[in-house]
Amino acid sequence: MDTKRLHIFCLTFISLLYFSTSFIPTNNFLINCGSNANISFYNRIFIADSAKSGSVFLSAERSVSLTDPNPSSNSPILYHTLRVFTTDSSYKFNIKKNGTGTHLVRLHFSPFQAQNFNLVSAKFNVVVNGFLLLSGFSANSMLLKEYILKIDGEVLEIMFSPVGDSGFAFVNAIEVFSVPKDFIIDDGARLVNGDGIEEYKNLTSQVLETIHRVNVGGLKLTPFNDTLWRTWIPDDGFLVFKPSAKGAVTTHVPNYQTGGATREIASDNVYMTAQQMNRNNSALNARFNITWDFPVGSHGAPHLVRLHFCDIVSPALNLLYFNVYINDYSAYQDLDLSMLTYHVLSSPVYIDFVADSDDSGVIRVSVGPSDLSSPSKINAILNGAEIMRLVNLKGFNAGSKKKNVWILVGFILGGFVIFCLAAVAVLLAFKSKKKKLKPPRHAESAGWTPLRVYGGSSYSRMSGGTVTTSPGANGYHSLRIPFVDIQTATNNFDKSLIIGMGGFGMVYKGVLRDNIKVAVKRGVPGSRQGLPEFQTEITVLSKIRHRHLVSLVGYCEEQAEMILVYEYMEKGPLKNHLYGSKHPPLSWKQRLEICIGSARGLHYLHTGSAQGIIHRDIKSTNILLDENYMVKVADFGLSRSGPCLNETHVSTGVKGSFGYLDPEYFRRQRLTDKSDVYSFGVVLFEVLCARPAVDPLLAREQVNLAEWAIQWQKKGMLGKIVDPNLVGQIKPSCLKKYGETAEKCLAEYGVDRPTMGDVLWNLEHALQLQESEPEEPREDSNVNGMDCPTPSVAPSSNARTAKDDGSGSSDLTTSKVFSQLVMNEGR
Repeated sequence: MDTKRLHIFCLTFISLLYFSTSFIPTNNFLINCGSNANISFYNRIFIADSAKSGSVFLSAERSVSLTDPNPSSNSPILYHTLRVFTTDSSYKFNIKKNGTGTHLVRLHFSPFQAQNFNLVSAKFNVVVNGFLLLSGFSANSMLLKEYILKIDGEVLEIMFSPVGDSGFAFVNAIEVFSVPKDFIIDDGARLVNGDGIEEYKNLTSQVLETIHRVNVGGLKLTPFNDTLWRTWIPDDGFLVFKPSAKGAVTTHVPNYQTGGATREIASDNVYMTAQQMNRNNSALNARFNITWDFPVGSHGAPHLVRLHFCDIVSPALNLLYFNVYINDYSAYQDLDLSMLTYHVLSSPVYIDFVADSDDSGVIRVSVGPSDLSSPSKINAILNGAEIMRLVNLKGFNAGSKKKNVWILVGFILGGFVIFCLAAVAVLLAFKSKKKKLKPPRHAESAGWTPLRVYGGSSYSRMSGGTVTTSPGANGYHSLRIPFVDIQTATNNFDKSLIIGMGGFGMVYKGVLRDNIKVAVKRGVPGSRQGLPEFQTEITVLSKIRHRHLVSLVGYCEEQAEMILVYEYMEKGPLKNHLYGSKHPPLSWKQRLEICIGSARGLHYLHTGSAQGIIHRDIKSTNILLDENYMVKVADFGLSRSGPCLNETHVSTGVKGSFGYLDPEYFRRQRLTDKSDVYSFGVVLFEVLCARPAVDPLLAREQVNLAEWAIQWQKKGMLGKIVDPNLVGQIKPSCLKKYGETAEKCLAEYGVDRPTMGDVLWNLEHALQLQESEPEEPREDSNVNGMDCPTPSVAPSSNARTAKDDGSGSSDLTTSKVFSQLVMNEGR
């Protein structure tokens, strides 16, 4: 590794350690309206508004709690209940003195069919601390309204007021939480209009309504991917001319040490993807702009336009200069990101602009080349964009306060009558309450809906994404490990015992009381994987055992913790033995046997049950080695049940890792076991070439390993790009078979790819060719374009080529299913 790459690797690792913990708001109110039960939503606990709380007060003399009688399977549980207000009513939140400042307020609306109330026809105002934010508002579908505002006092009041003939208002859920002090700053925003650029001041005095939050060049990001629980949508629908843009991506975590942005400004994934100028498009001249149109609905209204940048396309500093335009006005000339990030590459920054929408109610954003760019370095990028409307408070403040005065007068005039009626009602309610039994409280309501004994949680049923076969006679409870035992095993999570980290959280080495070495994966609030992946991992690994799949020792969900405990793999990820570390290089035979073992584990997943299991995140970091270099596939948090017998695929949102992602799955969102085959093909070339799947520091044609290796394979010159440590070790016949196998795995369409069983046969054949020169296989032994020869020599001790029950026994029958699920109880 050269000095530059080592430097970037070190900065990335330090950044990961420093920002491993999530942001914890000083004030954090999550309200499940109209419900008498707390629920978990995106790994956050929403409290029932019927619960008594010293921090939240519901003023609703006449309100009704409603529950959706026929909730849709696609509807999140948060929207299954709501509270209806038949008169002016409010929620009051007690704000901590040290928490005053900028807050996010989110209001969730989702009407459903209900007796006595036509929720779609509801029309109402929403007033926050005397300021009218929503006037004559109605919701005919699922809507989220988000506001950013500064709170100076000790109380935040959100009032719902019915308007007109509808006679009622409603809300499903409310979020109020504080954000970092520098989330919105008064100075620095650039006012853009036809009169030139000037500074826009006192931005924190404004109330901002979020209109668009866009992950430019990337996929949709859910609240699991964001420390402030935001959703970022792709930019495809906003691009004016799609051929002008080309996606860019990096696997390196942004360097937050010197840039002007943090993970709370935007998540890692926003800064790790971008759109850049598509200079390969021959239909475009050398100098053009990339343009996005963001509809905002209001004409001539002022908006905050926050643009996010991170230079992930330049091989060195001071090579990228470009211009930014808003509504076709120049907003920033000759932007040099190197200057804004104190001369550190891949360091994120954001720039705030204030501009009016045009006559058609659109905010137009463009980036294009600067005159300072050299002809060979012309480019422009954008990583993310947020559009927020500046709510006009001046016209509504006085009117809202006047309305509040009339409300107060009404309360005073009717106070005596209401008091008498309320006294009678309280006496009756008190007598009735004494007769009711209190509902039992779950012993471990620790931060999410606890795992059910069978069938998964309410969230997993909603998403339809987890494996739902039976967990066995003892359910999941036989795998529970007390939190105190895990604390002891890890010396109270001693930092010196950290052996890795991922999107879910830190991984620690530990020793249980029976002297069993374990790897402890501790989730963090707001982690990228979160609750669904935590439950999926337990569901999958509690039911299967195979020598090439990592074993789950247990789990813990106490004290708001999500912890998974696995068998300890001494040698760690395969990736560390290929590049980027000081491990001695693996021999070619070791690498082949590792590939064979991995293929065997995946084949077991795909064929071990009626539907099979699709891993969905095969990569070299999820392939682990024990002290004897025995290989085991790990990390099943994204796994999905395969299609039913009468189905060809599973329709699902795209998840996985850049560089390993099946292009057909990415385009069509149709998942099959052939998606795992594609990812495994990338791993095969990664093993052969000892380089990452994506390396943006290389020349453009070499950035993507799969594309680059396939070019050499088709030219019959694969030997030119093998790991220098393997030169002279690989027999030509073995390399030919290995390359053909990897090439088939990387076919553009899944139907043209082999099954994992075929891949396993051919890797075994490659190993045989390496150890001896057998006769060529017969012509009729071809399956899916992959030859499956009868072994001419005994298979290696670490390989089985026939029926596999997960324990190591095998026979030579190839016409039957290779493997079966073993329903051993967990340790």
